[in-house]
Amino acid sequence: MAAIRGALRCAGPPDQLFTVVNGVDTECLLANLIETLASADAMISDLAFELEGSRRHVALGIQQLIELGGLLANRALDNGDLR
Repeated sequence: MAAIRGALRCAGPPDQLFTVVNGVDTECLLANLIETLASADAMISDLAFELEGSRRHVALGIQQLIELGGLLANRALDNGDLR
């Protein structure tokens, strides 16, 4: 266990854990966003149907927000003004 803890130590706090490579065009970014939102939608849908009561309502609300984000990203992609 000590070996694992040692391997997980960072030299300092990371400023940014994830990043997007420079130079990726807008169409590619939107396509990846749409795929990411579709994955999140599938995960929250599965979770929502295992929940009951107010927690299920919260999960379904999150699903609606994800779906709205996907619709907006698809519209931006369809508009084609991808500078």
